[in-house]
Amino acid sequence: MIKTTAILLEELKQYANPASKLSRMVKNGEYIQIVKGLYETDPTTPEYLLAGSIYGPSYLSFEFALAYHSMIPEAVYTFTSATYDKKKKKKYETPFGTFTYRDVPAEVYSLGVLIVRDGDYSYQIASPEKALCDTLYTKNPVANQKELQSLLFEDMRIDEIEFSKLKLEDILLLEQRYRSTNVQKLCKLMRRL
Repeated sequence: MIKTTAILLEELKQYANPASKLSRMVKNGEYIQIVKGLYETDPTTPEYLLAGSIYGPSYLSFEFALAYHSMIPEAVYTFTSATYDKKKKKKYETPFGTFTYRDVPAEVYSLGVLIVRDGDYSYQIASPEKALCDTLYTKNPVANQKELQSLLFEDMRIDEIEFSKLKLEDILLLEQRYRSTNVQKLCKLMRRL
């Protein structure tokens, strides 16, 4: 269970020095400090469940979501998330792994985001269409359809069967708000295929 310093100090208020007690509990491994002010009580918690609590508002996207949805064959060991209006990338090295955050346009932030319950936790993750658009948004613009296909299927190693399952109507809705050459070319490619 994720807990803040304030919650833990309130729970430990019966001790003469709650902050010292908390410090000892962290040293003994009863709590794991994720980042300053945020703790996890269970060392076996799947890492991706923590991403939205470390920095937000955010949702899991980019390479992590592409792998999660079987769009790419590689295992992804960095938990990549999207934010908006933060103006800079953030990276957190934690006992649970590496978490990175980068902006997408505010107009598309809430579109195509799934809310998933996992036991006592819930997390937000981009749909396959949204994860692909988020990723293409961060790439240098391609000049034509041939370069886009090379980017998608050779560089990014997008699975062509999974690609064929993407919903064109979802991509079209997103494309209007990204104002991204790559996302526009993706729409054209999907219409052609």
